Amino acid sequence: MRCPFCSSQETQVKDSRPSEDNIRRRRVCSDCGGRFTTFERIQLRELTVAKKSGRKVPFDRDKLARSVEVALRKRPVDQDRIERLISGIVRRLESSGESEVPVDEIGHMVMEGLKGLDDVAYVRFASVYRDFTEAADFDEILGEIAKADKTTDDE
Repeated sequence: MRCPFCSSQETQVKDSRPSEDNIRRRRVCSDCGGRFTTFERIQLRELTVAKKSGRKVPFDRDKLARSVEVALRKRPVDQDRIERLISGIVRRLESSGESEVPVDEIGHMVMEGLKGLDDVAYVRFASVYRDFTEAADFDEILGEIAKADKTTDDE
């Protein structure tokens, strides 16, 4: 592992701790003495995303995280809840048994998760995912949210 301070290849692991979806390693550089932390993610299988255009690209957890974070930008949602949402989606994809996942399936999972986290983020993501072209598209999804809220209140 290259030292982020001096770029030396001479680093040592001082401590490793497993967490929910990754391994946290504390490292020290033998040359400059700098200390830093790395995280390793456990990957169960290689996933490929089938795009609408027919292209196939490797699944990128960071891209998924960026999409979710853009939808949640400036929203009062705890970072731990966001991480659990992303990890849950990745876990579901990896444990599905399929090595190729349609992009629509991923988008649907994100929408499900955002619906439970934050209505504004849900609408933001839906506007891109469903390719909204006019204001009526927003009215429709807001109607769905209002209907779901009314059903929840009636229970």
